[in-house]
Amino acid sequence: MNGRGLGLGVDVVRSVRVLGTVRGWQGLRAALRRRRTDAWGLPARGAERARVPGPVGEAEPMPGGGIVRFARSELRVSVSVGGTVFWGWDGAAPLPSYALAGEPPEPDARARFEPDTDGGWRVVSERVTVAVSRHGAVEVRTPGGVLLRRDLPPRWWEPVAGGPARWVQRSEVPADARFFGLGGRASGPRLRDGTYRLWNTDPKGGFSTADDPLYLTMPVQFVVSDAGTHLAFHDNSWDGRVTLAEGEEGAGSGHDRPGTSEVRMGGGPLRCWVVVGTPARVLHGWAALTGAPALPPAWALGPQHARWGFGSEREVRRVVAGYRERGLPLSAVHLDIDHYDEHQVFTVDRERFPDLPGLAAELREQGVRLVSIVDPAVKAEPGNAVYDSGAAAGAFVRDPRGQEVRGVVWPGECVYPDFTDPAVREWWGGLYEERLAQGFSGVWHDMNEPVSFAPFGDMTLPRSARHALEGRGGDHREAHNVYGLAMARAGYEGLRALRPAERPFLFTRSGWAGMQRYGGTWSGDVSTGWPGLRASLSLVLGLGLCGVPYSGPDVGGFDGSPSPELFLRWYQLGAWLPLFRTHAAIDAGRREPWEFGAEVLEHARAALAERERMRPYFVTLAQLARLTGAPYVRPVWWGAPEDRALRDCEDAFLLGDALLVAPVFARGADRRAVRLPRGRWYDTATERAYEGPGQVLLDAPLSRVPVLARAGAVIPVRGEEDGALELEVWAPAAGRTGGGLVVRDRGDGWESAEIERYSTRLVNGRVVVERVTEAGTEEVRDLRVRVRSG
Repeated sequence: MNGRGLGLGVDVVRSVRVLGTVRGWQGLRAALRRRRTDAWGLPARGAERARVPGPVGEAEPMPGGGIVRFARSELRVSVSVGGTVFWGWDGAAPLPSYALAGEPPEPDARARFEPDTDGGWRVVSERVTVAVSRHGAVEVRTPGGVLLRRDLPPRWWEPVAGGPARWVQRSEVPADARFFGLGGRASGPRLRDGTYRLWNTDPKGGFSTADDPLYLTMPVQFVVSDAGTHLAFHDNSWDGRVTLAEGEEGAGSGHDRPGTSEVRMGGGPLRCWVVVGTPARVLHGWAALTGAPALPPAWALGPQHARWGFGSEREVRRVVAGYRERGLPLSAVHLDIDHYDEHQVFTVDRERFPDLPGLAAELREQGVRLVSIVDPAVKAEPGNAVYDSGAAAGAFVRDPRGQEVRGVVWPGECVYPDFTDPAVREWWGGLYEERLAQGFSGVWHDMNEPVSFAPFGDMTLPRSARHALEGRGGDHREAHNVYGLAMARAGYEGLRALRPAERPFLFTRSGWAGMQRYGGTWSGDVSTGWPGLRASLSLVLGLGLCGVPYSGPDVGGFDGSPSPELFLRWYQLGAWLPLFRTHAAIDAGRREPWEFGAEVLEHARAALAERERMRPYFVTLAQLARLTGAPYVRPVWWGAPEDRALRDCEDAFLLGDALLVAPVFARGADRRAVRLPRGRWYDTATERAYEGPGQVLLDAPLSRVPVLARAGAVIPVRGEEDGALELEVWAPAAGRTGGGLVVRDRGDGWESAEIERYSTRLVNGRVVVERVTEAGTEEVRDLRVRVRSG
């Protein structure tokens, strides 16, 4: 369910009608209370003094780099063994950090810290050179000296009476560079000139391409240019803004205008990590720094169905039976807040769901799992078991006077667990035992920005609210953006402790850098419409470049009734994304494929069948994401970031290395242009070959979207007869080779993945496939060869 918008939920408020409800008046009172709390809980900043580093002074070597002292500040800079760069001002160190998976990477002992020209200093390492100017600019260059990023000397504004300093960091990138990332952005994946806020936000109802910010923001920039690719992460969870401006080349004059980035933060440390290399190397380094993506159970790679408003066990059975009777595969059904008793988390409405464990067992015998929504807000009512136990443990967020912070969510007046406290995370994680006892196989976290309904301003907690922040102490200005991340950690660790033999299944609406350690995410309340369809792909691509590989949209859109054509095109897109889930608001109509007519049902059945046939490929991509950090869904420039035409392509994507998917985003379209990366590509429907780089025009009838296979690819698929894994091979072009990786499904436990490597070549016009092992190569003959000659 998700910002879900009825009454208060759809703007909680944009109407007087809502304010006439009990919850509406509660929300209004909560908003006014929040303002009063912040009025006395946050001191006015008052007069401020500006500061810059000033001229350089002495420098001190240290492993992997050194400390450069300036007249009014100092900079610590180092390069790790893997080539990752860290710099931090005014004593800012890598830890403590919510983004890092553990200890920071080891510094590169071979890196040299030495004087640079014009009084500056530099760190020279195998993979990167970092130069610090005498006034505090930091340049990141390739080993050959090509500039990737230049961070200008920062500026701070410090309250004269004391308090956190706000700061700005301006940066320059090459004139041809393109920006991506910053978390979940509906206007992406390429981020145009503009300002993007870093504050996780419920947009108060459905959103589309023009809405920003959304539920999941990250200060992570992925920058692609001719000079190379790099990721820059400002490790600071405070409210901030990033202003981007693409550069412009001088058209032969030599006077290029660089691209620029300006990061402004309201407080917190000024520190940054930079990872350089190919896109694959960058995300591998990012995963090494922030943690390997959680591996979803294999069933979570199948089709899933959700609705806010199932209402009863009878309705759930009816929908599941509808899939079964029509021969449509289904892996999971998600229950929204309407299955709770008066919307209270960790409860069940016994009238509408009298035997939830029995229902779960019944569905599981049919291969269908149940997934439960979990919101963080706890009804503040004595006698509510969760509230009573949390209050006794001091688990809830408090204001500066020590009183519980109260907001308004679906159950009414609520309190909020402080997930930045390890003891609270342990307490909350233990509560998932109730969900498992009800038969649920996974959870999705919602409303965890966190949300408190309000008729104006941000729907969140007072900024003065106090948080543990792992024992350091602080307020909501620092804790807000990591609240969903910390809740995901609590849920993931709780599920893992309760069911240690099974991989947890968890995805969350809000999060932050490093959230992939605990699970994935989804779009939230994307608006029903063609712009919402396009935003769905933007979100998945952008999140993948921020290290979150498992995500997907509400197929069909959340808040309206899609036309049959729109629903089908959304369904066809969803079938090629990691999380394939239909979902809608209580008043937005149904999302079962048969509700849109016989023709849509026929084509949706084909999309589902192809998704199921490709399930072994999705299993392989999930395993590779965990091992390498590479997302399942990748921009078409992934293997050729130097191709400028590909950098600007936003309406298609690579699925792994083997497939290129070109969704349809326009009403009535039955053909579409597709830009191809270098090499030979086969239309999987017609088996016709096309040569890239270049653009081709392909048929896109209502029955399918264009999908192309890379020549030489080896793809694991389900066999048509017995469902066993088969290798589907696409012939390499003459004189070229190909190959692929396969990881077989080893169940939903923790058994280590075994990677099978295959190579392909043409021998006398015949496709030869060999398995490559440490002992050598062995020809494989049990194959499904789609194109037999190159």
